[in-house]
Amino acid sequence: MTPESHSQTPDRPAGDSTRPGPPPGCPAHGLGPGGLARLHESDDLKSLYEQLREKHGPVAPVLVHDDLPLWIVLGHAESQQLVRSPAQFTKDSRIWSPLRDGLVKPDHPLMPHIAWQPMCAHTEGENHHRWRGAIDTAVAATDFRSLRRYVNRSVQRVVNRFCEVGEAELVSQYAEHLPMAVMCHVLGMPDEYDDRMVQAARDMIRGTETAIASNAYVMEALNRLTVRRRKEPQNDFTGHLVSHPAGLSDEEVSQHLRVVLIAAYEATANLLANVLRQVLIDPRFRSQLNGGQMTVPQAVEQLLWDEPPFSTIFAYYAKQDTELGGQRIRKGDGLLFAPAPANVDPRVRPDPTADMQGNRSHLAFGGGTHECPGQDIGRVIAEVGVDALLMRLPDVELSCDEEELTFTESIASRHLVSLPVHFTPRPQQEITQAPSHEVDTKPPAAYDWQIGAVPRQTPAPAPAAVGASVGGADAGVGGVPDAGPVPAAVPVPPPAQPEPPKGAWQRFLRWWRGY
Repeated sequence: MTPESHSQTPDRPAGDSTRPGPPPGCPAHGLGPGGLARLHESDDLKSLYEQLREKHGPVAPVLVHDDLPLWIVLGHAESQQLVRSPAQFTKDSRIWSPLRDGLVKPDHPLMPHIAWQPMCAHTEGENHHRWRGAIDTAVAATDFRSLRRYVNRSVQRVVNRFCEVGEAELVSQYAEHLPMAVMCHVLGMPDEYDDRMVQAARDMIRGTETAIASNAYVMEALNRLTVRRRKEPQNDFTGHLVSHPAGLSDEEVSQHLRVVLIAAYEATANLLANVLRQVLIDPRFRSQLNGGQMTVPQAVEQLLWDEPPFSTIFAYYAKQDTELGGQRIRKGDGLLFAPAPANVDPRVRPDPTADMQGNRSHLAFGGGTHECPGQDIGRVIAEVGVDALLMRLPDVELSCDEEELTFTESIASRHLVSLPVHFTPRPQQEITQAPSHEVDTKPPAAYDWQIGAVPRQTPAPAPAAVGASVGGADAGVGGVPDAGPVPAAVPVPPPAQPEPPKGAWQRFLRWWRGY
């Protein structure tokens, strides 16, 4: 596809160098050769997508930086056809016509997305099967109940940083921290999680002047992890990659770890921020959660429809002349897979504001052989991250008008800039406790491990200092100083008719949340 293959409607007549260009907001603003829209110049991509859909149908010709031509796939069915037709479309950018013709500069802004790399996201066939198989095996080995427990404890750690203040900014202080803490744990390097790792990841994604140095910082941590797992095998994500029968080299392992870390972090941080924003700005949405008409997983799926973490995904390329959505696609053409407009395709969603509870046919995680392998990990982080935060801070409210919330938008994604909130200041909580807004003045009752067991009788504890941790094995670790020997508990005979345990639903929720 070339601009010349479409009708030419220049911005100004030939030879007219004084006539000003169209003002922002004008339909002609952001048009390039052939009258094609420049995606990277649009300040309202949602509106542009609908204009393109109305003019061209489910597949539309567009331009990106340096007026390079691409197709953007706007239709839901056409997007599924794109990702599920490996005989027609590939992720291998080396066949992209502008790249083969030398039209793509080495410093092109989209090169980090488009440049071919030896990893599963850019390959097909045997290599893809080998690399993707190793990643799928590592994901399949995830213990999701243990993961939920770790997310809960990570929520406690992160919220403890600001819970006593009574106000916070939930994007930079929460949504950007929780996914990194959890993903570092999943990969097997929990000690690498800190503010510097979060900043490096954000810097890489934003493509700033220091992005290369930030990438080097992240890669150094991943290289250390890979070498350590060769010497000290562990039952974590990296350990499974290293030991997989595919025999990945150290470089292959570390490069795929980077893709997993950054992609999962970016997607989950966006998703978490979007769900929290919806809870705070939409009283009906929040009341459905509080009243039980909507579960947190359903709320997450709704936002995957409305605000997918990635607006578009770069890119697919035609392996042969073909047709898609009524457009003639030529061999070597590039196509953008675009979950954001496809999710509101009027043919599958006539009312874009309709509730989509229980419907997982959105395209937020892609599809076909390149469907996101870690999507269930991202769901767990978002679901527990929302649920646990609202348990800790049930009266959290937005500190500004909804109209004051701003986004930074690019072709690839739409980021909420900040989410300022206020709430009743609350004390810190022990990370091993289930998140709760109640101030616990007594140590939790000791339960047997069996679900449904009644509390064990425990001796009354000595008065604890403010801020001391509580409970058996944890006492003395940041807790109460040793005040001398504690008399042994006097055995108490069990009551003739013990009180029944908590209801089945409460026990299930406690188990589901990882406690």
